[in-house]
Amino acid sequence: MARPRQLLHLVRINLVLIRHGLDEVVLATRLFRPVRWLSRLLPWTWFRRNPDSRGERIRHALEDLGPIFVKFGQILSTRRDLLPPDIADQLSYLQDRVPPFPSSDARRIISEAYGCEPGAVFARFDDVPLASASIAQVHTARLLDGREVVVKVVRPGIERLIRRDLELMHSFASILQRYSDLGRRLRPREVVEEFERNLIDELDLLREAANASQLRRNFEGSDKLYIPEILFEHSRRTVMVMERISGLPVSNIEALRARNVDLKVLAEKGVEIFFTQVFRDSFFHADMHPGNIFVDTTNPDDPRYIAVDFGIVGTLSPTDHRYLAENFLAFFDRDYRRVAELHLESGWVPPDTRIEEFEGAIRTVCEPIFERPLRDISFGAVLLRLFETGRRFDMVVQPQLVLLQKTLLNIEGLGRDLYPDLDLWQTARPYMQRWMRQQLGGRALLRRIRQQLPAWGEQLPSLPGKLMKAVDELETLRVDVHRQASAVQALQQAEERGQRRRLGLQTAGVLALAALVIALLDEQTLQRLPGDGGVWSLSLLGLAGLSLLITLLRR
Repeated sequence: MARPRQLLHLVRINLVLIRHGLDEVVLATRLFRPVRWLSRLLPWTWFRRNPDSRGERIRHALEDLGPIFVKFGQILSTRRDLLPPDIADQLSYLQDRVPPFPSSDARRIISEAYGCEPGAVFARFDDVPLASASIAQVHTARLLDGREVVVKVVRPGIERLIRRDLELMHSFASILQRYSDLGRRLRPREVVEEFERNLIDELDLLREAANASQLRRNFEGSDKLYIPEILFEHSRRTVMVMERISGLPVSNIEALRARNVDLKVLAEKGVEIFFTQVFRDSFFHADMHPGNIFVDTTNPDDPRYIAVDFGIVGTLSPTDHRYLAENFLAFFDRDYRRVAELHLESGWVPPDTRIEEFEGAIRTVCEPIFERPLRDISFGAVLLRLFETGRRFDMVVQPQLVLLQKTLLNIEGLGRDLYPDLDLWQTARPYMQRWMRQQLGGRALLRRIRQQLPAWGEQLPSLPGKLMKAVDELETLRVDVHRQASAVQALQQAEERGQRRRLGLQTAGVLALAALVIALLDEQTLQRLPGDGGVWSLSLLGLAGLSLLITLLRR
């Protein structure tokens, strides 16, 4: 029965593609290009007049195909290193407008997760959902101890739907990569695999709870960002319970102004939060779009952000951490040579890249931007242009850097909406310089020593034994090296003897051959040779050579 259902789903997808004129995209592939003229005979093409652009048609088709395809489009919109700009721009407009599922299903999932009725855990559970998205929906509730909470519940049957749609996505990706010229550059198989990993991770709400807990610990006591408390005792893989927060949506700028919130301070704090997460913690909220951000307006002169939805987070290795910081500072100083060198040192571009050519390409992207007013400079746009430039030099775009770029775009857009004159460079530069001093100065050295002291203390008692063992191994190595040197010398001597023997054999052979020739000559020929002495001399040399040959062969 699964096969017919899959075929029906495929038919439905094709009808959606045809309705939005995307059959033209399919027919443009190498597989169908020779018979593309046949598309003019298809009835639905006779009267179709679709004024929308290619990107708009793709966006509308994904919206019609359902929440999983919408989610795919949202994630795909962050891969601007792969997509044409017009498609990436349109996909960034995708929103999770998903109808809620019945509260009876939510109660059933909660009962299965807890092994008891919701009434045994909640004094009140509100059936009308607070929000509904593609993977889960949120309900408000009150615990038996009186605490107000929100309950996030995974959609019923969502994993089965995800598996079904992912199977088709993998098939589409294989066809696109095999038959489309564009597909080879877009690497659709890798994109779908990355999407699958992210989506499966989001199904596990305990993973999201752990992400939230880590962020909360990183910003404990902060006046810039508040993370709600996760109640792990009531959280399961399909149900997550966290503290209910109160705040205004960051997108409701009119309401923020009505409460006299200092929007300049709020915008600058957003930039500081981003750099703090990235460079202090190496752990950042990677889904900071306006729907996930609220504002605590208790103190309008010093407002604070509140973040929710922690399904997608990014992490950075120490190496990426350091190179990113140096890249940012080099950008601020307009040191394009250093930017190019850092890309080469980090392995983000191939080692055979010509540094002067790469430096010139970076300068071409960045220099015009610095000549514009600060309010018109988009640092996110600079990153996008750099990704496009890097693609010409076979730059490998790391997944964590793509998440970073997406987050920076969100933060910058949010900050500019709040305060159009936001000077991202001026806000970020002092923070970056301070961070670099902390990482490279004497305090950083002492901090690293303090961090290593416990490990050194554990190793100290065994240090004498390890030193003695190292000395023994060094002596053994010295003996082995001496033995190998002697063996090499013996081989060289044997080779020299062999060469001398081969030379002697060749000389003796020539002389013996001469003797043989003379012995075979008849008397008349010998008489015609000039002088008897020459003949006897050759004969004697030939006999000597023959004797030498026999002697050498016996050795």
